[in-house]
Amino acid sequence: MSQDHRHSPVPGASRREFLGALAGVLALRGETLALQAPGPAGIPVRSLGRTGVSVSIVGYGGWHAAVGGDEAECIARLREAIDLGITFLDNAWEYHQGGSEEVVGKALAAPGWRDRVFLMTKVCARDYAGAQRHIDDSLRRLKTDRVDLLQLHAIQYADDIERITDPERGALRALLEARKAGKTRFLGFSGHRDPQTHLRMIAAHPWDTVQMPLNLLDAQYRSFERNVLPVCREKGIGALGMKSLGGGGTEGAVPRETGMDWELCRRYALSLPVSTVICAMKSREELHGMVRIARGFEPLDAAEVERLLGKTRTVAADGRVEAYKDPSKGYGCSYQDAVLKNA
Repeated sequence: MSQDHRHSPVPGASRREFLGALAGVLALRGETLALQAPGPAGIPVRSLGRTGVSVSIVGYGGWHAAVGGDEAECIARLREAIDLGITFLDNAWEYHQGGSEEVVGKALAAPGWRDRVFLMTKVCARDYAGAQRHIDDSLRRLKTDRVDLLQLHAIQYADDIERITDPERGALRALLEARKAGKTRFLGFSGHRDPQTHLRMIAAHPWDTVQMPLNLLDAQYRSFERNVLPVCREKGIGALGMKSLGGGGTEGAVPRETGMDWELCRRYALSLPVSTVICAMKSREELHGMVRIARGFEPLDAAEVERLLGKTRTVAADGRVEAYKDPSKGYGCSYQDAVLKNA
């Protein structure tokens, strides 16, 4: 049985737990501005852990890169984002059966565009041969000979870590070979279910980046922010935030369930010491909204953080809004789900 299934919902958050979340947020906030510097077109950049690279504080969500219009509109919207200073591009081998990578590849195919961005994609396979195939598929779709960052996607299944790190048959071997061959510069992983799995994965290899959900609800229930983010800072790992609205665009679960303004939710995630917050921008309106938030960004002050956490305390208590943390809800990697079904 997956380790995830041993977790059960916790009762309503106690006052002590709430104050612990608040103290943790405020302690981490102090580090945020030290990471940040002016960037292109007014969008600040932050250091990507110990890599020596800086990236835009807002990342362009890969799944939504292929939605919100026809292919021409998706390409035009992505290029506008780059022109506006959003240059961290997220993706994954499985998004829209490769369709997201193909859109990004076409957007970057014209001379000069590829070199303007920090390009990331994620590998879904856990085995060596499968990971090799996924890496080569992604490079072909992205129309490039290298990405800046390769991550392993959705680390949350039983035996993921053991399978990935097997010296001969594991996916990590394929990623290390890709880095040696110049197909990538950096390696990392993503996942959204269990902070303890993230910590075990961090202990298994010196990763450059770690991607995790960070939002107003996470701080108060099985929290990546409280458990994983400080470890990333301690080890010099670039932290990549996702699901700052609980998934999706401006109608995501956090603003929908709490009635909170989506811009405040985004600003909360950006106030944490992360390298970038990856955001869905499936329309020009959402793109321009994120540009407005990011330009000249300064972290929320202590009073605002306390107010926001207090307002979400009750709805955050049992994790019901964060469905991606619940194994029974089926949020994960469709490729891995198929592998397990056919095993």
